Amino acid sequence: MKGAFIVAILPATQERLQLKHLSHPHRSASTADRQDVIQGLSQDRKTLPPKYFYDEYGSQLFEQICQLPEYYPTRTEDSILKQYADKIARMTGACELVELGSGSSTKTRRLLDAYQGLTNCLHYIPIDVSGSILTQSAQQLLQEYSSLQIQGLVGTYEQALVELERTPAPSRMVCFLGSTLGNLNPQECDRFFDHILEALHMGEYFLLGVDLQKPKDILEAAYNDAQGVTAAFNLNMLEHLNERFRGNFKRQNFEHWAFYNQELNQIEMHLRCLNPHTVDLQALDLQVGFVSGETIRTEISRKFNLQEVQAELAEKGLKPVAAWSDSNDWFGLILSQKV
Repeated sequence: MKGAFIVAILPATQERLQLKHLSHPHRSASTADRQDVIQGLSQDRKTLPPKYFYDEYGSQLFEQICQLPEYYPTRTEDSILKQYADKIARMTGACELVELGSGSSTKTRRLLDAYQGLTNCLHYIPIDVSGSILTQSAQQLLQEYSSLQIQGLVGTYEQALVELERTPAPSRMVCFLGSTLGNLNPQECDRFFDHILEALHMGEYFLLGVDLQKPKDILEAAYNDAQGVTAAFNLNMLEHLNERFRGNFKRQNFEHWAFYNQELNQIEMHLRCLNPHTVDLQALDLQVGFVSGETIRTEISRKFNLQEVQAELAEKGLKPVAAWSDSNDWFGLILSQKV
C-alpha cells in the first residue's frame, strides 16, 4: 500500500491480522494537521476539526457516550442493524467490509454475524484515527470470529480510502455507521461522497447511517448528558492539542456548550472561554488570544431527511438499494450501490 507500513502484527494471530499506520505515529504533526489548527484558531470565529477529539482517552470517552441513556443514536442504529443485517447480507452477497471510524466495532458484529453465513472467510478493514482502540477491537474480534481476516488502517478517512487495494472477496461494502456524516458541512459531505465513489468499483456497496431530524429537546439532551461525559469529551480536545502541539491550554479556562441550531438543522458543540487569556502552541509557532465568552466550535452534527440523503446519493452515482429507519424515525440506514 502506498505510504503505509506495518506497525503491529501479533504473533498469535499473525496470519489473520495486520495493522498499518498511514503516517508514522511518532513523526511530528503533518502539514495538513498543522494547517487545520493554525487556520481554525486564527479565524474570528474559531473552529477545530472533530478528529482532535480522538486521542486514546477521547476514544474511551466516546465509547462511554454511546452507552449513555440520553445518547440515542448508537442503540437506535444498532436496533436497525439487528433487524436488517441478514437482509443486507443477502442483498449484497459475500462482501469485504470496510468500516470508516470503526471504534470498538460493536455494531459491526451485527454485519459480521450476517456475512458469516455467506462465506467461510470474512474480510474486514477497520479504519480509525486511534491506533489503540483499533488494536484492542481487532484483537477482540479475532477471538470471536475464527474465520476473520483483519487489515486495520490507522489514519483519516481520506488517507485510508485512497489506499484500498482490490478486494480478494467477491465484492466490497464501505460502511459509515453512526452519525458521523453529520460532522461534515454540505461542501465537505459532497467531497466525501466523491472519495467513496473513487474507493468503490462498479456494483460495490456503501452502507450509510444518518441521524434524522427530531425535536430540539431530544437532540440537546443527547449532547448535554447529566453525567457530564460529553463535556469531558469536548474538553479533552484541549489536552490532545497540548500533547500533540506542545500547547498550554488549561481546561479550567473553558466550559462545554452544546445547542441545536434550528435554522441549519445541526447540533453545535463549542468550548466557551471563561476568562481572557493567551495560549501558546509551540510546535506550531502559534499564539492565540481569547476573550471571555469567545468560543471554539469543535463539532457540528447535522440532522438529515432520509429521502433527501437518498436523492443526494443517487445524484452522485450511488444508487439507493434500500433504506430503513426505527419506529420513531430517529435514525436511518441507507444501502446504496455504485452504478
